[in-house]
Amino acid sequence: MAKLPTTSLDSAVDAAADSALAAGDTPHQQRLEASLVQLETLAADLLSDTEEEPAILDAWTCPPLDYTLPTSFLVSVVMPAYNEEATLARIAGRVLQLPLPLELVMVDDCSRDATAEIMQDLARNPAVRVFRHEQNQGKGAALRTGFQQARGDVVIVQDADLEYDPRDIVKVIRPLVEGTADVAYGSRFLANKHQDPSLLHRLGNRMLTTASNLTTGLHLTDMETCYKAFRREVLADMTIQQNRFGFEPEITAKVARRRYRLVEMPIRYHARGYEEGKKIGIRDAFNALYCILRYGLAD
Repeated sequence: MAKLPTTSLDSAVDAAADSALAAGDTPHQQRLEASLVQLETLAADLLSDTEEEPAILDAWTCPPLDYTLPTSFLVSVVMPAYNEEATLARIAGRVLQLPLPLELVMVDDCSRDATAEIMQDLARNPAVRVFRHEQNQGKGAALRTGFQQARGDVVIVQDADLEYDPRDIVKVIRPLVEGTADVAYGSRFLANKHQDPSLLHRLGNRMLTTASNLTTGLHLTDMETCYKAFRREVLADMTIQQNRFGFEPEITAKVARRRYRLVEMPIRYHARGYEEGKKIGIRDAFNALYCILRYGLAD
């Protein structure tokens, strides 16, 4: 919204006040005074909107693309969300600023806060498509819905919080665009092993990734990462069964079994705590171990 000069607002208010004082009859003066109140309210709203806009834009910018995309190329960014009203608009705005032809496929997993309303507002952008579960099913189920709706040549997962920086999407999908890989994971531990300040989380991730590697024959550093990018044909070749966080070891095992080319790319990571809305817990860790063994043996 363009900033309305404060001097113009002041002049308009003063002019309305002078007219009210000059008016002789009481009814006319009352109408003018009422208009003056409305004008002051409008002025406050306009100034308030102008002040809030930078917080939405968040001073976040993405550098230009440094590689060439094929003709008519499209990226599908699939974003599952459950009770993410605090960060949803900001992360969606960052994704939509990427220098890529993309669609943002948002799936609300029956949130109990304002997530659904925020998604509907974002859907006014033609690049945004919104879907909703009538019952809470889990991240894996939301991704399954998003993958089914995705129309892009490349599909990548983006969480609805601020832990992952969408600028890294450009880096993660590059091997797929250039034809050197079929699947790419963004690793939080290739560039900086200590980006997650929680020693418990780092040890847990290392344990799960090592167990996954033992059953798949891969050499990953971050099996549990959010940033997983696939050629659309890869996703069409498999069915996601896990409804919660078991999606991560399941998809990894199925990619390995089909011998798709998988690479890791270093990414940034800004960990959040449980007080900020982090949802994965100890139960999910045990389920991940089960899924590593289960899908390591067979689909």
